Amino acid sequence: MTKRAESKYKINRRLGVNLWGRAKSPINKREYGPGQHGQRRKQKPTDFGIQLMAKQKLKGYYGNIGEKQFRKYYEEAVRRKGDTGENFIEILERRLDAVIYRLKFALTPFAARQFINHGHITVNGKKVNIPSFQVRDNDVIEVREKSKQLVCVLDASQNGERDVPEYVEVDHRAMKGRFVRAPKFADVPYPVQMEPNLVVEFYSR
Repeated sequence: MTKRAESKYKINRRLGVNLWGRAKSPINKREYGPGQHGQRRKQKPTDFGIQLMAKQKLKGYYGNIGEKQFRKYYEEAVRRKGDTGENFIEILERRLDAVIYRLKFALTPFAARQFINHGHITVNGKKVNIPSFQVRDNDVIEVREKSKQLVCVLDASQNGERDVPEYVEVDHRAMKGRFVRAPKFADVPYPVQMEPNLVVEFYSR
């Protein structure tokens, strides 16, 4: 278990939001930051602070992606035609760990990353153990046969906290899904307000 995974709910308290919409998030009981200074009165944030918060929310939501990789995604989004914010979201949603989370094969993005690392997933019949792998339209994602009855997978697939979005298809009996198309920002079922435009402003300063 990584330190990032162990501290996932500290992210919620630091940002002051229930980032993944989970019932057991500590923010539901303690709406202040972690640590001995968590209950200090907050100052009004600056424009920079608002942009930074938007970046931390988006980065944290996808399993607290490392800063170097997150910036690379921004740079790739800038290079592509069209709206940079929309491109940014598409790149994040094409990550294999994000797709595993959307298909409800894992309870959290952190669990999805670990599940992939341990070799439980195939894409188009080939084992893939890289969480940042970019899934393409119509790729078929499946839990390997020996892993389909794992308790963590069954629990995730039956969890009622969230629904499977329209841009993926899934058969939970076969533990197989398909990435239908890249989503628009409005299609992504974030439990909290995300502001990719502010993230773009943060990096374009």
